[in-house]
This record gives sequence, C-alpha cells and structure tokens, in this order.
Amino acid sequence: MWLKPEEVLLKNALKLWVTQKSSCYFILQRRRGHGEGGGRLTGRLVGALDAVLDSNARVAPFRILLQVPGSQVYSPIACGATLEEINQHWDWLEQNLLHTLSVFDNKDDIASFVKGKVKALIAEETSSRLAEQEEEPEKFREALVKFEARFNFPEAEKLVTYYSCCCWKGRVPRQGWLYLSINHLCFYSFFLGKELKLVVPWVDIQKLERTSNVFLTDTIRITTRNKERDFSMFLNLDEVFKIMEQLADVTLRRLLDNEGFDLDPGLQEPSQITKRDLEARAQNEFFRAFFRLPRREKLHAVLDCSLWTPFSRCHTAGQMFTSDSYVCFASKEAGCCKVILPLREVGLWRTRGLLPNPIIVSIRSKMAFQFIELADRDSLVESLLARLKQVHADHPVLHLCFIQQACGVTTGFGRIEMVCTPEALVAGFRRSGSQSPDSRLSREQIKMRLWNDHFVEYGRTVCMFRTEKIRKLVAMGIPESLRGKLWLLFSDAVTDLASHPGYYGNLVEESMGKCCLVTEEIERDLHRSLPEHPAFQNETGIAALRRVLTAYAHRNPRIGYCQSMNILTSLLLLYAEEEEAFWLLVAVCERMLPDYFNHRVIGAQVDQSVFEELIKEQLPELAEHMHDLSALASISLSWFLTLFLSIMPLESAVNVVDCFFYDGIKAIFQLGLAVLEANAEDLCSSKDDSQALMVLSRFLDHIKSEDSPGPRLGSHHAFFSDGQEPCPVTDIADLIRDSYEKFGDQSVAQIEHMRCKHRMRVLQGHEDTTKQNVLRVVIPEVSVLPEDLEELYDLFKREHMMNCYWEQPRPVALRHDPSRPYAEQYRIDARQFARLFQLVSPWTCGAHTEILAERTFRLLDENMDHLIEFKAFVSCLDIMYNGEMNEKIKLLYRLHIPPALTENDRDSQSPLKNPLLSTSRPLLFGKSNGDTVDYQKQLKQMIKDLAKEKDKTEKELPKMSQVWTVFCP
Repeated sequence: MWLKPEEVLLKNALKLWVTQKSSCYFILQRRRGHGEGGGRLTGRLVGALDAVLDSNARVAPFRILLQVPGSQVYSPIACGATLEEINQHWDWLEQNLLHTLSVFDNKDDIASFVKGKVKALIAEETSSRLAEQEEEPEKFREALVKFEARFNFPEAEKLVTYYSCCCWKGRVPRQGWLYLSINHLCFYSFFLGKELKLVVPWVDIQKLERTSNVFLTDTIRITTRNKERDFSMFLNLDEVFKIMEQLADVTLRRLLDNEGFDLDPGLQEPSQITKRDLEARAQNEFFRAFFRLPRREKLHAVLDCSLWTPFSRCHTAGQMFTSDSYVCFASKEAGCCKVILPLREVGLWRTRGLLPNPIIVSIRSKMAFQFIELADRDSLVESLLARLKQVHADHPVLHLCFIQQACGVTTGFGRIEMVCTPEALVAGFRRSGSQSPDSRLSREQIKMRLWNDHFVEYGRTVCMFRTEKIRKLVAMGIPESLRGKLWLLFSDAVTDLASHPGYYGNLVEESMGKCCLVTEEIERDLHRSLPEHPAFQNETGIAALRRVLTAYAHRNPRIGYCQSMNILTSLLLLYAEEEEAFWLLVAVCERMLPDYFNHRVIGAQVDQSVFEELIKEQLPELAEHMHDLSALASISLSWFLTLFLSIMPLESAVNVVDCFFYDGIKAIFQLGLAVLEANAEDLCSSKDDSQALMVLSRFLDHIKSEDSPGPRLGSHHAFFSDGQEPCPVTDIADLIRDSYEKFGDQSVAQIEHMRCKHRMRVLQGHEDTTKQNVLRVVIPEVSVLPEDLEELYDLFKREHMMNCYWEQPRPVALRHDPSRPYAEQYRIDARQFARLFQLVSPWTCGAHTEILAERTFRLLDENMDHLIEFKAFVSCLDIMYNGEMNEKIKLLYRLHIPPALTENDRDSQSPLKNPLLSTSRPLLFGKSNGDTVDYQKQLKQMIKDLAKEKDKTEKELPKMSQVWTVFCP
C-alpha cells in the first residue's frame, strides 16, 4: 500500500533493513529477519525491537523510500506484506515516475512532485474503495464541490467520477485531478504556484487511445481537431480508459448519432448516469455481441461455474450469464464451448445432487444441462424462476410447434396458415429438373451424415453445444436442406419467430397496397435482386421478395428500405420459408449488422475503418505499399454491405453467409483479410486504384464451390481486358479455411473495442463533412472571410450543443438530426441566439441589446418555427459588419416593423429612435378600418430622405484644394 510521505533519517534504522533494489530516486528494502534462512533468532529480536519502538507493533516487511541525491533525508512512500505486492509498487514507479523526474532541475521540486503524486494515489485508492463499498459518500461530495467551484458548470452537468493523474504540457507533467462528467473531460492542477484548467467536450474528441511516449510506457491520449493531450500516472489506467471510452461513446452517439442509437434504459436521462451504469453498459454490450442477442436484453448476473459437457465427458470451467430471457454459458478457454438457453425453452430446474451447488436445467427438447460450483445458488434460482414465470406468461407454450419444426422435430400442432410461400424457393427450383451431378450429390450426402452425427452428440436445437467442431462443419458449407434452419438457430431468429405467431402475416396485410417513397424504391430494386437466379425470374419469387421487404419497412420505418437489403433478402428466401426469411432479416438488420441499414450507414463505415486497422496489423507489407488504405476500404465496402453476395458467384457466397450467421461480422473481417493476402503480390504491383479493383474483382469472380449441389450460375462482376491470362480458380472452402487459420484469432471483445474507437472517428468525419458542405453553400453569399466563417460555425454549433447538454426537453425538437439537409442539422432558438448576438454582433447597445436580439431573431425566423439556421445567422452578421449603408439602414428599419416588432415589445423607449431614422409617418401595426401599411413604400421614402440629408451635409462642407473622403457612420 502507498504511505503518506514523512521525512525520516535512514541512519536511524540502518541496521533493521536490507536494501534489495535501488535507483536514482527510490530504494526498495526488506526488513531484517524476514525471509532469511536460519534467521529465527534475528527475527525474534527485530520483532521485539519493533514492539518497543513502533506503536503498531507490526511493521510491514517491505518498504520503498524516496531519496533525493545528495540528501540524508528519506521518505517512505510504500510498504508491502509480500515481495509480490511491493514489486508491483516498484514497477509502477519505474514505468510512471522514474523517467519523468529527470525533467526537473530542482531537487526540492522532485521531492514535492513525488510526494504530491503519492498523496493523490492514496486519495484515489480510498475513493475507489468507498465507491465499491458505497460507504462515506462525503469524499465524492467533496470532489463534486471542488468540481463545481473550479469549472462553474450548471447543476445539470453531473460529475461521474474523478481520478488523480498528470497532464503533460510538453515534457513537463502537471499533477492534478481529472474530472469526468456527462458532457466534458476536465482537468485541474495547482502546482508550484501555477493553476491549469482544461475543459474538453466529449463531442470534440476525435480520437481516444492508449499510447506511450519517451518518458512513460502507458498514457491516455485525447485528440481534438487542434490539440493532443496526454494523461498518465493513473493508479488503474485500464479502469480509467474504459470509463472514458464509455462516456465518449455514449455522449457522441447521443448527441451526434441519435438516428441509429438506442440508449439503454439506465442512460436515457444523462443527468442520472453513474460510473456503475457505464460499467454495466459495457458488460451488456459485450454480452449481447458475444451471444448475438437482441438489444433489449439486459444482463443481470455473471457467475463462475462449470458445465457438464457430455462430448468431453467432464465439467468445463466457464461463466454463466443470466439476462431477462436467456441463460448463457461460455467456457474460459476460447472456442471450447458456448451454450444459449432461451428461458422459454426451459421446462424444469433441479438443485439436488452430490456435486457442489448444482443446478440442472431441463429443456423441452429432452436435453439437460448440469451447472455446478455456483456461488449463492439459491438466490440465483429464485430470480431465474421469477423471470421464467414471466416469460411463460408472455409467450404461451403454443410456440413450441414453431421451434420444433424449425429444428426438424414433428409435433401434433398444426401449421398456422399464411399468405406467404410455404417453402424455400430453392426447394421448388431443385424439383423443376435442375438436378446436380452425382459427384456433388454424394458430397452433399457426406455433409448431411456429418451433421446428423453432430446433432446426436451436441444437440440440434437452439440450445446445442457450440464448439470448435461445429465451426469446422460450418466452414465446410452447410447442406442445402439444413441451411435455412441452421441460420435460424445460429442467429436466434427462431426465438423471434416462435415469440410472434401471426405477426408477419399482420404486417403483410397492413403494408401491402400502400404507396410511398419506400415502396417505390423497393419496386425499382425487385428485378435487380439476383436476376441470374431462376427463382427470381418469375412472379413467385418477386412477390415473396416484395412482401418481406415491404413488411420490414412497415415494421421498422426508421430503417425502412436501404439498397443491398434486396440482395440479402433474396438469398434468405432461397433457403428459408418466407416468414423465416423475414425474421432472419430482422436479426441481421437489428443486431448482427447494427447501424448498417440507415441514412448514413454508420455501422458499415465503422467496420470499414476497423478493417483498415486490421490490414495494418495483419498485412503490414501491403499496408505500407498502399499508403491510402481508404481507397482499398472503399473497394471492399460492398463486401460488408452484401456479405460478398454482389461480387462473388452465388454458390460460393452462400458459404460465406453460413460463416456469418455462425460467427457474425468476424467472419467477414477474416475472409476479407484472406482475399487481400491471396492477392497481396498483385496489389503491391498495381499502379493505381482501378488496377487494384480489377485484380480483386477477377479473383473474386473465379471463386468456386465444388460442393454446391445446384447449377453453376454465371457472374458478371469482374473486369476483363484483352490479352489477360486466365485467373486461377479458388475453392471457397479452402479460402474460408485459410481465413480461420491465419486471421481467426480476433475475439469479440477486440472487435467491439475497435468498433467503439473508430465510431468516434467516423462520426467526427461526418461532422467535418457537414461543416464543409454548409460553408461551401454560405461562402459565396457573404463577405466574411472563410477562416472567420469557420470560427462562427464552431461557435454556432457549440451553442446548439450547450442546449443539448443542459436544457430540459422542450416541444421544439432541438436535437441533432443527421437525416436533415446539411444546413438544417444545427439550429438555435431565441435564447441561444441572444447569447451569440451579445458575443459577436457589432450592434450592441447596453441594456437594449437583449431587445434588439429578440427582434433580430423574429426577423430571421421566416418560417416561424422558433429556430434559425447558420446561414440566416451569418447573413445577418454579414450585413452588420460588411453591408452597404443602405443595407444596414434597411435592416435597422425592418427591426422596427412587424414581424420583428410586436405589440408586446418591451422596447417602448428605444435609443435606436434617433433623428436620422425619424420620419413623419408613424409606425402602425394596423388601422381600425382594416387597411394595411405599406412598409416597403415607407422604407423607400426614408432612404430618399436620408440621401437628401446626406447631399445637404456634403454641400455645407468648406471648399478646399485637397480631396476629402466622406465616411458614413
């Protein structure tokens, strides 16, 4: 543990301690008699001496002293009961402090800096313990008071947590406190008589990363558009980085990407966010991504346990995850075993047995799962039974027929009649006479036998044991007769299908026949969806595709319909029944490829950015040759949007989709890397992007599936040139196997972490694009310099964001809406405009500035929605600063007539009414007889009067030989 530094003299205790390690500034010592062979007598003597000299009677056997070269005064800064504990402190000092101290010239500064850092670490340790035990909240309240006093935020700016750390300013560290609030990252330091305050809004952060520099091995770097800041010397850097990452992600998505971001219920109200909420959100996101469960699932508990695995005839150590509707298990050894148990499939719980703390879960398909070594088993069973009762109440047992039929089990229940096609389209196509050669059929039969053997040992329902063996079977290609059913199980779409009987039929009835922009887009793309396949060369396939796409657009209007959904849905209809294809589409769009299918395809762009990083890590030579990886990423965009369906022969691409439904987006990442590696030599020799595109297109077009039982379908995606050598054929099974062997080590946690990191960059890239487009429209219409216009845009956006930070929700929708035109994405209301007017307008007039700002806002608010855009704001400022005199006078005049002037206007004695602006015609709102006032005519007459007044003034000037220039006020 760290100790509060107090000065002692080493010579007073020289005989009681032995130095084991030393450096320029620190000494690690061991207490004599501790750990010495045959030193029992010495230990007793030292112990007796400790009892006499030390009031605590027990002295830690290890300690670390701070020593300043040339000084006889030493300060203990850490102690430990074991060598391992004290070595952890020593390693922290070496990594975080030792290199830093060399920048100080004064020895007293060194001692002061180290002591201040240790005291801060002690305070942080205490704070962490209190946060965990929820005791003594006074410490947090004290930090909150300091935070409010130092940064003067409104009360709505909630402090989430705080840490002691150093902020680097050049090569000099500044010791202080880092405050993390819901909208800002703040740092405060008062060191050696100098105060330092930093405030960084989360929405300004473009990159958040862990890095190292010359002095420190591990720092957190915050990058904004204009600055980089390094923070280091945290007691627990991992925890700090995770909290910062969560806060940045939540705030950026809440403020910049509300189009496709559903906040967790605990994060709906930013002022209620706590550190514990953020940690729970991180756990929830990992849980849902790892098991690919619906976004609504909330994780309740994670427990260490062991599960009986009959295929290995032993208990496998791992963790149990319990949520609203699922019990899941994952082995500690990656890839060894994974189980997903929907609670609606659970029939019985038993807790009796000879093994320690057992729970036996029986499911409806006559399988049982035995969990042992569960801590607090009774309370776990009680909570699970309560949720099980709720699940069965919400979804009656009638759903069983759907699950069992999807898994190939017959029941006595009848099928519900639907308007949709009763079977997969490819089944009817096979019966039409397009039979495959005997060799391919035999391979298909071999795969069927392997799968049937696997089902016997590992289970055939959604509750099957998922192991490395099933991954190998999937990589070989799923048999066509099982493909649709297994896609339902792997994606857990079978649970949605069972939970919503009749839902799809109702959607079809409600949506068909309605005409809107979405249905028009769907109709345009119907005949472009796998046109080479005979199943979509007749009305049966086209009609099924129309129903599924229209029903989904009706179910999820936020997504509606996006290009590439038609290609994916066509494939789903080939191997699954129509209702099953609908729920598979739901699973892909809403949880397997989050944010892919929306206005800005943020999810696809994030994964493209992740793919770039993976290329740099896994294929460094290719990355070094292709300096601009964004071009390569743009080429591969269709790989992600269509899962290779649009650029690979269908009989090969369907194997890729098999892997996708089992392993998620990881399968697409690793296959993309395998494609690039197979063409690395040709890509490195390519002269430009078009040649690289040709190389990849020819390679992908010549990927074949030797095991496909269906007919060979032509592909028209490749580019050909005369005189080119024929491209060698690649078997898809070999390519997939290579992708797993060479690039399959990426875990779900790593991919999700990279997604979080790159989402920041993608969202900020969209913000830059919005800014550039707005400025491109505004620059030709005003006289403001581009660099000044850019600063004004930043001020305008910041004012909008401040309203999003702290204002309560109001009837007018002020949130950022990325689906709107660029110029309308950021708008401000009257109060925000008044603050900006006070700050940047040249027309400020003391107490009447607020009234003038109100009138100006009413004048600019042409559509009377109580909001104005950036273009209107800048156009007004341009007149005030750069307009001709007549333009300025016209603007002033319009501020004194409706709509700027109202009957309730507070400015009854405005100082703006000077003789120059006075006319013989009074300003009237209306006449009793209903006549209207022609203000335009008044304005023209006023300008004429002003011109005459100006001519008269000029004639009275004295005649002189030199030329005079008259400046108008």
